[in-house]
Amino acid sequence: PQRTAIYQALVHSTAHPTAEDLFAQVSPAYPMLSLNTVYYTLGVLRTAGLVQEENIGHDRARFDANLSPHHHVICLGCQTILDVMDPKLNRLTSPSGLPRDFEITNYQVAFRGYCGPCRRSQSPMTTSSSGKRPVSQ
Repeated sequence: PQRTAIYQALVHSTAHPTAEDLFAQVSPAYPMLSLNTVYYTLGVLRTAGLVQEENIGHDRARFDANLSPHHHVICLGCQTILDVMDPKLNRLTSPSGLPRDFEITNYQVAFRGYCGPCRRSQSPMTTSSSGKRPVSQ
């Protein structure tokens, strides 16, 4: 039941939660649930091909049960990840310069930037001379 609840929480989420997020969501209904069980379950689900692990350059992996072809927009401020469903992105051609015998089996486009709330909350002191916020803060 715990593993099913973890999977269902992930399936019904569009937030690309971390293991810690899923633990916080599921543990009230399952007080004996451990964070280790959440990590183990996510590993089993990933190995079974039921979820994807997303590493966006931060310290914690995020998980996605949406297996349909899609891409992401990632806020560098709050680390929000949103799905981008654009069929044109699914038809990109192979980039030049690939080794001749290289076969692409999958790819994902990730647009990185700042969401509206993060842009509105930035102070003038955090803006560089180019008008863009620095990537690392």
